Amino acid sequence: MLIKLFLALSGISPHIKKLLWRQWYQFLAGHHQTKDWSFMNYGYAPLHDHSDMVKLDEADEPNRYFIQLYHHVVSAVDLTNLDVLEISSGRGGGASYIKRYLKPKAVTGVDFSDKAIRFCKHTHDVDGLSFVEGDAESLSFEAGRFDVVINIEASHCYGSMETFLGQAKKVLRHNGYLLYADFRNKNDVAVLHRQMERSGMKILRREDITPNVVRSLDLDNQRKLLLIRAFFQNWLVKPFQEFAGVKGSKIYTGFQSGTMIYLCYVLQK
Repeated sequence: MLIKLFLALSGISPHIKKLLWRQWYQFLAGHHQTKDWSFMNYGYAPLHDHSDMVKLDEADEPNRYFIQLYHHVVSAVDLTNLDVLEISSGRGGGASYIKRYLKPKAVTGVDFSDKAIRFCKHTHDVDGLSFVEGDAESLSFEAGRFDVVINIEASHCYGSMETFLGQAKKVLRHNGYLLYADFRNKNDVAVLHRQMERSGMKILRREDITPNVVRSLDLDNQRKLLLIRAFFQNWLVKPFQEFAGVKGSKIYTGFQSGTMIYLCYVLQK
């Protein structure tokens, strides 16, 4: 019921949608400070072979599927010695992985939740990694500041996709890259593609990874259920199961049936 109400209210206007999502992430960051929970995405798993399996340190293994989503998206570009910005960095696990494993010069994570930023600063102590509060639709960085902008599973929360794309383009250097992944209702996929085409950046790659996301959700389902029951009070268990995409949830059923599509893009300025 809570999720249905949230979705109904978020459809009223872009402003309300953005405000509701911010309050949700503020709540999560403020009430759940465990360092073991540093990712919020649906993950990625290879379908037939192990070509996309990332070599991880033992400490990172519990987050394998979340990390593999990041790796699949960002490995389109060699990040070595580049300045990287992650827009909507959430709880910071992705930015930390990128800095520790892919060797960019620096990674900056920006998020509209000040509580999430405080969590990240406390949790992720990595040289060359920093976090700042900011709005994806109104970035305070100077033009041409970054070589690469990363945006993972966040744009569905924004008030204006066009405004976000304009901000990403602004902060990119000439020939810089936007590495993007998110999901849409099947009926909105064409809209997203038109937005990408009209962004003023060149589309280098477009990929439907919905089957890989479903595979990840299947493989990680039991672990998620156990963690949700351990982390959340009874009244929040069901809403967070929906949010996390466990089997039987609306988002899982949507991906499985094809009414929800998960896409990756590589754009170049």
